[in-house]
Amino acid sequence: MTTPRHEYYETDERITVSIFDRNADPAQVSLEFEPRKVTYTNGDKLLALEPLKGQVNPDSCEYTVGKVKVELRLLKAVQGRWGGLIGDTPDPLANSAAPETTPRRPQQKNWEGISSQMLASDKEVTLEEDPNVGGDSAINPFFQKLFSDADEDTKRAMLKSYSESGGTTLSTNWDEVRKGKVEVKPPEGSEWKRWG
Repeated sequence: MTTPRHEYYETDERITVSIFDRNADPAQVSLEFEPRKVTYTNGDKLLALEPLKGQVNPDSCEYTVGKVKVELRLLKAVQGRWGGLIGDTPDPLANSAAPETTPRRPQQKNWEGISSQMLASDKEVTLEEDPNVGGDSAINPFFQKLFSDADEDTKRAMLKSYSESGGTTLSTNWDEVRKGKVEVKPPEGSEWKRWG
């Protein structure tokens, strides 16, 4: 008996085996499919693939005989990659009553739940830890307190510098601010334009 050359490729659903047996006569080709074994015979050629790395569904296996090769299509009992054709790995279905035949749907990600969980796990940051926390709603109380606790000269300096600079400068030094008009100082990379 001779063993014909063979190769295979797999998807999650099936294994396709090509047995290279040129000009095989379909009437002479015999195939036996078992859950973990496939046997091919054609005259003096014999190929026994056992033990398969996983189970196949014998009733759903099929083959075609061509001029160059015989192609076997083995439907896997459980979807997933085997990573090999033959292997003595323990059969995951050996203890189960019947193989799983319904296709499994890929599990959907619950992105809403993930983002809610991430937001809930974020620790609340205080103004002392990060002065930028809360934006305007957090900074306004700071300036209100600063203004209410200030003396008359400091209040005058704050009001004059803020209004004359278009909100770009806030000074508490009345001696400096009273000398003249406070210039507009836009943020770096910005340009100040007067409207209307």
